[in-house]
Amino acid sequence: MAERHLPQVYSIAAHRGFADALVAGLVPRYSEPEFGLARLTLLVPSSRARRTIAEAFIRHAGEHATPGLLMPRMAVVGDLDLDETLGPLLDPLGAADVPPAIDPQRRLFALAQLIGETMGDQAPGGATLLRLAREMGATMDRLLVEGVDPEELLGKPVLDLFGSLSGHWQQSLHLFASVQAQWLAQLREWDALDAAARRNRLFDWAASRWKQTPPPTPIVAAGVTSAAPSLARLLRVVADLEHGAVILPDFDLTMPQAVWDELGRAGATPEPGATPFARDDAVTHPQYHLKLLLNRMGVARGEVQPWHRKGLAAAPPERSHAIGSLFLPPEASKGWVDLPPEKRRLSGLRTMTCATPEEEAQAIALLVREALEEPERRVAVVTPDRALARRVVHHLDRWNIAADDSAGRPLSQTPAGRLLLLLAEVMAEDAAPVPLMGLLAHPLVDGGMERGTWLRQLRRVERHLRGPRQAGGLVPLAKIAARLFETHPRVGAWYAVVEQALMPLLALRQEESAPLAEVLDALAEAGEALCGEKLWAREDGRALSAFVEDLRLHAREAGFALAPTETGIALRDAMEQVAVRPPYGGHARVQILGLLESRMNRAELVICAGLNEGVWPTRGGIDALLAPAVLRALGIPGSDFRIGLSAHDLAGAMGAPEVVLSRSERDEAGPAIPSRFLLRVQALLGEMQPRYEEREAVALARAMTRAPAAERYPRPAPDPAPEQRDVDISATALDRLLGDPYQFYAGKIMGLSDLDALDAEPSALWQGNVAHTILQRWHEAREADPAASLAPIMDAVLDEENADPLMRGLWQPRLEAALRWIEDQVTGYDDRRVLAVEKKGAMTFEGVQVHGRADRIDRLEDGGLAIIDYKTGKPPSAAMVEQGFALQLGILGLIAERGGFGGLSGDPHGYEYWSLGKAHNDDNPFGFGYVDIPLKVGRKTSGVLPEEFLPLTAEKLTLAIGRFIKGRDPFTARENPNYPAYDTYDQLMRLDEWIAHQDGGEDA
Repeated sequence: MAERHLPQVYSIAAHRGFADALVAGLVPRYSEPEFGLARLTLLVPSSRARRTIAEAFIRHAGEHATPGLLMPRMAVVGDLDLDETLGPLLDPLGAADVPPAIDPQRRLFALAQLIGETMGDQAPGGATLLRLAREMGATMDRLLVEGVDPEELLGKPVLDLFGSLSGHWQQSLHLFASVQAQWLAQLREWDALDAAARRNRLFDWAASRWKQTPPPTPIVAAGVTSAAPSLARLLRVVADLEHGAVILPDFDLTMPQAVWDELGRAGATPEPGATPFARDDAVTHPQYHLKLLLNRMGVARGEVQPWHRKGLAAAPPERSHAIGSLFLPPEASKGWVDLPPEKRRLSGLRTMTCATPEEEAQAIALLVREALEEPERRVAVVTPDRALARRVVHHLDRWNIAADDSAGRPLSQTPAGRLLLLLAEVMAEDAAPVPLMGLLAHPLVDGGMERGTWLRQLRRVERHLRGPRQAGGLVPLAKIAARLFETHPRVGAWYAVVEQALMPLLALRQEESAPLAEVLDALAEAGEALCGEKLWAREDGRALSAFVEDLRLHAREAGFALAPTETGIALRDAMEQVAVRPPYGGHARVQILGLLESRMNRAELVICAGLNEGVWPTRGGIDALLAPAVLRALGIPGSDFRIGLSAHDLAGAMGAPEVVLSRSERDEAGPAIPSRFLLRVQALLGEMQPRYEEREAVALARAMTRAPAAERYPRPAPDPAPEQRDVDISATALDRLLGDPYQFYAGKIMGLSDLDALDAEPSALWQGNVAHTILQRWHEAREADPAASLAPIMDAVLDEENADPLMRGLWQPRLEAALRWIEDQVTGYDDRRVLAVEKKGAMTFEGVQVHGRADRIDRLEDGGLAIIDYKTGKPPSAAMVEQGFALQLGILGLIAERGGFGGLSGDPHGYEYWSLGKAHNDDNPFGFGYVDIPLKVGRKTSGVLPEEFLPLTAEKLTLAIGRFIKGRDPFTARENPNYPAYDTYDQLMRLDEWIAHQDGGEDA
């Protein structure tokens, strides 16, 4: 009997460096004098792996001074996670009558249509329906990759579980099975296959062909670790070829058999009634997926042979032993307590803990810069945290080190993608100020103008657009542009471009539903009108162009429609699936890699960053449509399976000669939990762990951002020159002058005022101005028609203000009730009449111009004057008047007493606040509106007597003028702590820097 040919399966230990060790062994094994390695075919997992191995061949040739090199043909197996297709070797033209793969976008819309028809009236619409279709497609692919036939959804194991599932899982399973059956019928009608199903067919086709007719040239599968059943069958055929081999990365041959057994069943043929995956399988172990692959290949662990070559960046052999000890499963980990110190050592490894992600990125950049000072030394930063990767890239740019993040970033986060989403957001929110200004200030937008000219017009318009929230549309923008056109003519051309670009979108927004293809057309046209060809020029623009064309084509073919306001959500979900990778051309010795891209890579220094739970490893998710118990019954590994893949990525990276494991104590959300992998490293090191900490880089990172300690900032007390103090005083400014002189100085002398926010909440000032305008117009209308009503005037004023509908709905009923109360009070007067409204007045007091505006002045029955001030909220109390912090009515009284209101004569002895707030008594049928007299009248036991009010005001005015206008007293910040100051100038006065030390107190 002929001796059985053993499968040629090899393992390259983690410390050897996969790509370089692979090349070091392939060259002497497969090279030929005439053709070199050109007759060899390598099956590699991804395009990135192909590039990595090609670079390793170039390094090997350079090291051995090879004059020329013919490299082997490398065929990509294709990584579904990287959205890669199979190479031509495995997918030749007309491959064995295998039907073509269905386009992903076409499948998405077809699934959405099937889900809608299946769910009927309960089906979600628009973006939510597309999201559900995308999740269903992902679940279908997961089943297909694992070789699960759709008929197995209705097999006995699943049916036995059905009754024990909760209601929502039963509904999800029923929906999935129903849509799956309809989808398979649709595919048969189209004579097409799902992409994952077609891959399986091609793998099986290639395996069958090579098994029946072995290829005459060598075929080697290098670095392929996917445990998909169809791929495992192909790898077994490759391993059985006379000149074939399968070379696994980071497979631990030193692991004791007991530990190997503890990993679990791992897809092995179960006993009758059992599932291929047990609940206690160690799916999070880095070797678990390799055990699963070997089981599906039908290869025993003892048949795997070591690869006895090593690469240029190899670490000591002890590193692989340490990695094996580090990731022991639970029972085997108990042996750590008996490990001697020499078995715990991890020479060449450091741990680095930073306070924040920003500090971590800075420390990593410092480590990279230090490493590059050594010639020919390569550095790789590996992290699944793309935000951290971008931070590192920006910090390296400080030293002109160009490092590309080869993992890329989602299309939605690129400039071109963000512009399309901003257009959709502007359409959804009816050109609300915040998204509108974000769009028009986007770096790609210039409207065909010179960029500086465009931005100048934008800033002029934005300055006037700030303020309380208004109703949507371009009406506010048009009014502002019309006003500015008189002084800045270019604003007119600027607004014309904006209107031409955005009006079609805002018109489309009014539709309840619109075809997605038409919405995409409108968005693309608007983007081109604002940006021109720049929108599509760079790599992100090209990716966006392909994305829009593909989505538009299949949306039009499917006739898919949605509410235009949901377009932004649908686009963001779809764009998150598209990764935009930068063109190569960064620093030759620096790589910023994601986990998928880092596989098979090696450098002399590898920095594994972002080692926090939820980042590395990511949080395990639950399939949205199939319960975990159903997946186990179908023979599919649980959601924690990907944690094992992350552990394997870390184990491979830790095989480098020098390794830094980095994390931050906090992230954007708060305190972060260290990765379980990092905790294992620290536990293995035990009391030796402090010796392995990287402190120098962290200290340097902190020193770079630490400014010298500033001297204690004193309380501001500016002392302007006499000519600067020569200013007038308004009726409302006296309170600030006495309570917080710095506010008067900043506002009146320095001429500073705060800038309203975009789309701000309606402030008390705005509400007061609106109420004053309404009352002024009503009083003026009553002069011609005593029966004039307030309600239509209120509506007209709010329309002029273009007030936000939500704000009108919440505030207008209260305002109307209070205004009706005022209307009822004024029209019911028998003993007084209105003399003037919004009346300006002025006087000269102690040589200083004092002025004010009275909201209303009434003639009382005795011939005296009543001065009335309207308040939208709570008026000042009598105690505040007594302290000199609310003397506005007193100033107006002094002006009236001196005849400063344009000839209005009479003794001012009535002072009233008319509040539009909630009434304090039950006698008011309107519920809002009341009169308050801020003096000691009626039952009040504190305050100023009416006859003392004007003398007190004159005394305080004299004091203020003598100190600050005519005198040289400094304008001290918060001079009187009892004054209820506004916070407008708190930052200007640097309040937080001195408030704790005022009055010479100790540090807070």
